[in-house]
Amino acid sequence: MVYDIAVVGGGIVGLATSRELLLRYPHLRLVNVEKEKVYNRHQTGRNSGVIHAGIYYKPGSLKAKLCVEGRKLAWAYLDRKQIPYKMVGKLIVATEESELGRLDDLWVRGQQNGIENLEMLDAAAIREREPHCRGIKAIFSPVTGIVDWGRVAQSYADDARELGATLELGCEVVGIDRVAGVTWLRTTKGTIEAKAVITCGGLYADKLGGMTGGARDPKIIPFRGDYLVLRPEKSQLVRGNIYPVPDPEFPFLGVHFTPRMDGSIWLGPNAVLAFAREGYSFFEINAPELWDALTYPGFFKLAAKYWKVGAEEMYRDLVRSAYVKALQRYIPELQPEDCLPGPAGVRAQAMAPDGSLVDDFVFEGGEGVVHVRNAPSPAATSSLAIGKYVADEAARRFDLGTVAVPA
Repeated sequence: MVYDIAVVGGGIVGLATSRELLLRYPHLRLVNVEKEKVYNRHQTGRNSGVIHAGIYYKPGSLKAKLCVEGRKLAWAYLDRKQIPYKMVGKLIVATEESELGRLDDLWVRGQQNGIENLEMLDAAAIREREPHCRGIKAIFSPVTGIVDWGRVAQSYADDARELGATLELGCEVVGIDRVAGVTWLRTTKGTIEAKAVITCGGLYADKLGGMTGGARDPKIIPFRGDYLVLRPEKSQLVRGNIYPVPDPEFPFLGVHFTPRMDGSIWLGPNAVLAFAREGYSFFEINAPELWDALTYPGFFKLAAKYWKVGAEEMYRDLVRSAYVKALQRYIPELQPEDCLPGPAGVRAQAMAPDGSLVDDFVFEGGEGVVHVRNAPSPAATSSLAIGKYVADEAARRFDLGTVAVPA
């Protein structure tokens, strides 16, 4: 059988894309291919569970547009499917005078991105919302929420199956060939033929792109983030999301406090180079993948620029008291004994050859192919909007036959 479209990747973006294509084109013969035997093994099942508002992202960027659109689509979807979520809000807290200019810049950015009902709070108002949090000024976003994105992704998979998709689990793509207008996916379960292919490979997005002759860059460099979990008896310390003001001296967001749907509170994450693309602990090492990251020119430039910050992150990764000290900027009464070891995730960070981190979603296309080359956070929040965007790209690049059902 020759499929019309093969979607490679069963994470939340790949499943949202599969679902959207079949909603528009019910006649399509579509297969979704996932290398793991179960869903949610990687980024989709290991993220913080936040429904992001869209305040951080550069106005006019794909992240800004698709996050805001995706959040609104997610609300409607969750309500329709009766998937529980909570609108716990988010505080972005300045603890030092030096952060106030950047906080004001975020306020302007939030207004430009159309984030609803933002409030600027002084120290007293911060304590009203988060009695244990200390800061001198903060932005409050009431439209930030939490949800179990793994459960949402499973719902997307169920939708796709009901719409007629073939879902192949435990089916790793090891090669892609294009012959006479047909794409041949070489997989661990045999060859799959499709007229066109869409890849949503997350941590292996660049590898999949390379299989079809796509651009070498951006390169995926894996960064591990380890969380701590607040002891249940200390859960009263945190009500909603508490985030830092982004630090221009550090290329990642920084530690924060995140309530979860199960009632737990996650603290973190840090950000250190992962020694494997799926390396969820300090001791998980894949030598070829580690060498691949270390020898990339962009990584060397990033490491040279941020070596001090990187060393501090590594130290906090190994010494819990140092990790907790970073969290105490926001919750001073937090103590190391209040924190338990938590889960870890690996962020598929796209990097340019000059060492800069790619700050927007990246999509790439060629004959018979569309690649999602960079879709880090807020990809889960944006997933339904990304699915629409990729479906638009597919309609532009592929012959999808029958007129689509209006989206």
